[in-house]
Amino acid sequence: MSTFAKRERLLLADLLETSGPEAPTLCEGWQTRDLAAHVVVRERRPDAAGGLLIKQLAPRLDKAMEEFAAKPYDELIQLIRTGPPRFSPFQLKQIDEWSNTIEFYVHTEDVRRAGADWTPRELDPVFQDALWSRLERTARLMGRGTPTGLVLRRPDGRTAVANRGTPVVTVTGEPSELLLFLYGRQSAARVDLAGDEAAIEKLHSSKQLGL
Repeated sequence: MSTFAKRERLLLADLLETSGPEAPTLCEGWQTRDLAAHVVVRERRPDAAGGLLIKQLAPRLDKAMEEFAAKPYDELIQLIRTGPPRFSPFQLKQIDEWSNTIEFYVHTEDVRRAGADWTPRELDPVFQDALWSRLERTARLMGRGTPTGLVLRRPDGRTAVANRGTPVVTVTGEPSELLLFLYGRQSAARVDLAGDEAAIEKLHSSKQLGL
């Protein structure tokens, strides 16, 4: 049975291919070629990918991104489809599922929702539950440093606390939409916000959300 990560990987590769190398994305300053290069560098250049989190490695990351972005676009797409090299930790199913399901889902939406006339994907309940499970485990990490308290709520009432601060803003939506909101795609996420108006405005303008 195909895993969620593998399914989302192929969806992302197909979308990048059909969109072409110069399509817009929700990632500021990136076109689809840049996004494709990012995905490949993350899987194939761990020495450079560390620059996503470690400031001292940022120059190495920038250089690797430039090198891969200069490759033929169809080569980048094929590298995404075929996945990480043989001895990469991403080859392990558990690591692949945990690390890549969200990565590929979010980046697929980065391309889809940057275009005109997009509509939310119809996601099956099992996948929504899988995204919720990951969201519950990472909400505190992703929500740290936000300028307000932050509670994530599913339509069925289940909640996850991303930040215990005050005043509290409650964000309601399907797990897939909450995930996009928490990863900094506030403008494209189909969610409802409830709370003090000033707090909501402060949260919307926050640079603390997203990776």
